[in-house]
Amino acid sequence: MTDTANAPLTGMDRQRQILDGEREGPGIWKLLGLSLDHLEDGAASLVGTPGGDLTNSNGTVHGGWYGTMLDSCMACAVMTRLPAGAGFTTLEYKVNVIRAVPVGTAVRGTGTIQHVGRSTAIAIGEIRGIEDDRLYATGSTTCMIFPLPE
Repeated sequence: MTDTANAPLTGMDRQRQILDGEREGPGIWKLLGLSLDHLEDGAASLVGTPGGDLTNSNGTVHGGWYGTMLDSCMACAVMTRLPAGAGFTTLEYKVNVIRAVPVGTAVRGTGTIQHVGRSTAIAIGEIRGIEDDRLYATGSTTCMIFPLPE
């Protein structure tokens, strides 16, 4: 019999643990009010409702909130394709804010894989209103894949 209690988990398994409440998501999600909402092979969604504490000096939702939501949902999509023992980091990402998310509006950020290779992955993302499906922002990312230390 093989001992699998300490075996490395796939990226999908690590994400499912967060979705199922078996472990916490990244601390930045708690700080910005984001939570993992959906997972499937090659795609992931987060939800959040930016409050007044996440605004810039103009009183609108800070661009860093959009960036973090997009970076996170695209990264979660990449993770759904990572084998056991593999990790990743964002090499670059781009954010296009289409329109301001009104403070207090619930939105969903969805990331979708375009390519996953041995050393890099590419994903796209978008932020849409949960109630009206209105498009607020889009993004893209390139991630580096690497072996995790044992």
